[in-house]
Amino acid sequence: MTRTVSILGATGSVGTSTLDLIERAPERFEVVALTARSDVRKLAEIARRTRAKLAVIADERRLPELRDALSGTGIETGGGEAALVEAAAAGADWTMAAIVGCAGLEPVMAAVEQGGTVVLANKEPLVSAGELILAAAARHGATILPADSEHNAIFQCFDFARPERVRRIILTASGGPFRDMSRAEMAQVTPEQAVAHPVWSMGAKISVDSATLMNKGLELIEAARLFPVDPARIEIILHRQSVIHSLVEYVDGSVLAQLGSPDMRTPIAHTLAWPDRMDTPVAPLDLAAVGRLDFAAPDPERFPALRLAREALAAGGARPAVLNAANEVAVAAFLDRRIAFLDIAAIVEQTMERYDPAAPGAIEDVIAIDREARHKAAEAMKVFVD
Repeated sequence: MTRTVSILGATGSVGTSTLDLIERAPERFEVVALTARSDVRKLAEIARRTRAKLAVIADERRLPELRDALSGTGIETGGGEAALVEAAAAGADWTMAAIVGCAGLEPVMAAVEQGGTVVLANKEPLVSAGELILAAAARHGATILPADSEHNAIFQCFDFARPERVRRIILTASGGPFRDMSRAEMAQVTPEQAVAHPVWSMGAKISVDSATLMNKGLELIEAARLFPVDPARIEIILHRQSVIHSLVEYVDGSVLAQLGSPDMRTPIAHTLAWPDRMDTPVAPLDLAAVGRLDFAAPDPERFPALRLAREALAAGGARPAVLNAANEVAVAAFLDRRIAFLDIAAIVEQTMERYDPAAPGAIEDVIAIDREARHKAAEAMKVFVD
């Protein structure tokens, strides 16, 4: 059977990987909607190539340009936030949610409310609005699948029929480029060093999150939302080779792990074909070439982001949304060379201390909390700026 698909954030790295898989099996997939933030040229190109029914550009000012680029194709076009939501609600069987930031929250909710399969590649839906998104999925019969390599690995190993038999979940982290540095050395690192991830090819923001281990803290919150396990039994371990993507330990001592080459097309393919499997062009895992698998416990002094994430998760309510928003502000300031690397976690902590709003009751509340948390983070940052 042909599966209809929509890709929210089609021109980014996740969207590109998803399209690579879809275009290798055109008989299996029909593209309904594609969206992009501002890259009209690339969006129009892939819309033509995949014969999409709808193409939407988030930057409404560029809609005339998109219309011109797709003139005569029969492909519908749209621009702006409302059009993004309409694209998400277009009724695809399978939707990839890869819009970065809170801009993706309303489209994700719209896709969930259609009752299909929604694949989450961005962190905001589960970190900032997890309880709302999962409640909506339960009401509308939607299936939520994780595209992150770590959560997808857990999904493949987790026994949902007998969750009480799971003893713990182990999230693996590469440790980023500063895993062997002292705190004094980390105080001097540059944005160029922070974005040079030793294993994965990622955007600048995610690369910095990997360097601070905030990325793993956010994944801890996501895992607590996705899998019915006490958060105290979700652990994080450094694994520099990034071959084991995560592990699940059972009460009898058995530990199941998902291994694979560090290529996002593997977890994306799993969600595209689920509950089946599909071929991918991913290089086979060569364990002999890997040679060894190393593990180490993360240092809480050098990586305070993990503590902050656990505190936000334990507090619940709006705290994870505040954590996420403050981190985005601090990371942007570091990339702009306005603050030092170690200031990132300090700014996040100060923001969490200064701002403790009530739990959100709707997506609109989450967006308002995110906006205010960014304002509070900017205020907290003033003492750190040279």
